Amino acid sequence: MTRVGKFEKVSFEQFKSGMEDFGLDDKSLEQKYENIKLPARATGGSAGYDIRSTVDFTLEPGQTIKIPTGIRAQMLEDWMLAVFPRSGLGFKFRLQLNNTVGIIDSDYYYSDNEGHIFVKITNDSNEGKTVSISEGDAFAQAIFIPYGITEDDEVTTVRNGGFGSTGK
Repeated sequence: MTRVGKFEKVSFEQFKSGMEDFGLDDKSLEQKYENIKLPARATGGSAGYDIRSTVDFTLEPGQTIKIPTGIRAQMLEDWMLAVFPRSGLGFKFRLQLNNTVGIIDSDYYYSDNEGHIFVKITNDSNEGKTVSISEGDAFAQAIFIPYGITEDDEVTTVRNGGFGSTGK
């Protein structure tokens, strides 16, 4: 297997900034930051690296939440990281990422927000099922994928931001 990247925590300051919507005090935030587990594969044959929640949450059908994971991914230049809901949660609850598949570019690691990966999900259950996730539970998975470019590609622009920054 080719080793193409690694996961790291973002700084505490970046994590704290991402957690503003949760209204937690500094002591609680410090504890959550210390509890962050870097993504890992569950088995030797797993393609996906499990991403764990940094908060407890419950989603009724139709509800959405944006989770700051506290992690970032460094990877080789011609690779990307694709983020999906965990298969079981998608199958049982129709848990969906709001952007269908999260695409983490290799240069996102160097962006102003330290490449902090957020996962915004919706419980899209059409069976009235509520999903509950505890802090530390795996709720998404990330897969490293190589990509190619066209022969005439001459992009020299450098990233300077997070979500949607290249479409301005």
